[in-house]
Amino acid sequence: MSGIIGKKIGMMTVFEDGAAVPCTLIEAGPCVVTQIRTEEKDGYKAVQLGYGEKKEKRTSKALQGHFKKANTTPKRKLAEFKEFTTDFNLGDTIKVDDVFAEGEFLDVSGKTKGRGFQGVVKRHNFGGVGQTTHGQHNRQRHPGSIGACSYPARVFKGLKMAGRMGNTMVTIQNLKVVKVMADKNLIVVSGSVPGPKNSVVMLHK
Repeated sequence: MSGIIGKKIGMMTVFEDGAAVPCTLIEAGPCVVTQIRTEEKDGYKAVQLGYGEKKEKRTSKALQGHFKKANTTPKRKLAEFKEFTTDFNLGDTIKVDDVFAEGEFLDVSGKTKGRGFQGVVKRHNFGGVGQTTHGQHNRQRHPGSIGACSYPARVFKGLKMAGRMGNTMVTIQNLKVVKVMADKNLIVVSGSVPGPKNSVVMLHK
């Protein structure tokens, strides 16, 4: 299996050889195989996993039928993982120790914390007060000039300006697996992971 779905619990400190290593605790799995993609039918090979419980009354009829085919209860999160080695059946349970082992490296994808509508100082690290961002003499957190005069008479795309910040999918690569606690479905990875506590994350090999 190439990955698993989990939930970010929070951060912690692990001591290795006398050094304090900041780590993230993740509840990874157990996940249920809810669909199997094949080359013949779908054009690619992958396994769809479901994670977390969801009330049946809050699940659409179509999804209820989808989960009944796999003989499982409605799941909160679905995600596909490419798989080329092991054969799976609908309804199989995937646990964290089936995918990862201590000492391996993995990638973690998650949705970052939403920061709302932010200005250029916070969003793009402009100079602000003291560095007088772009020569502003009385508005020191403003972006300054953003375009020319009569030509081109518009603002170019891609300029660093104020706008919504955060709430985007981000992948952190090459995080080391420090510890796997299979009996509690927990995994400890070095470094930070995107998103707030209790947010859903995807762990990839």
